[in-house]
Amino acid sequence: MKLIFVVLLVTACSQQAPAPPPSEPAPAPAAAGPRVTLPDNVTYSVEIAADPDLRAQGLMYRDQLRPATGMLFFFPTDGVYGFWMKNTLIPLDMIWIDSDRKIVHIKTDVPPCKIEECPSYDPGVPSRYVLELAAGEAAKHGLKVGDVLRFEGMDTVVVR
Repeated sequence: MKLIFVVLLVTACSQQAPAPPPSEPAPAPAAAGPRVTLPDNVTYSVEIAADPDLRAQGLMYRDQLRPATGMLFFFPTDGVYGFWMKNTLIPLDMIWIDSDRKIVHIKTDVPPCKIEECPSYDPGVPSRYVLELAAGEAAKHGLKVGDVLRFEGMDTVVVR
């Protein structure tokens, strides 16, 4: 009888208590500075390119983008703005956005250009902004024409 009691006691003590149910992850703290929030509520910290020199430089010579970052190009007026990948080292998703912050065109997985005469990617529709993210981000978040993005922390941007 004692042997059965000892076996039961050892068995009971060796069992682990069930793990508590997974809790919801804590929301990430809001990023400081300019940011764009996608329809699925994922937020990207963005660098701003609001003058001709910064727009021309764009993401040239970068060999990577940190997670959840990108570049947002501001233009002074609505227009059809073509982009190219000269001296850009990483593939990108380009998202053209109108004055109402609605996506009007998306070009995904645009490859780097390693030749002198790089192709231009023209949306064929007017826009006011272009958001560049690492390739694959648009698909990852299910972005589509007609989606509206939220801009935050950009009240002081001066566009030239």
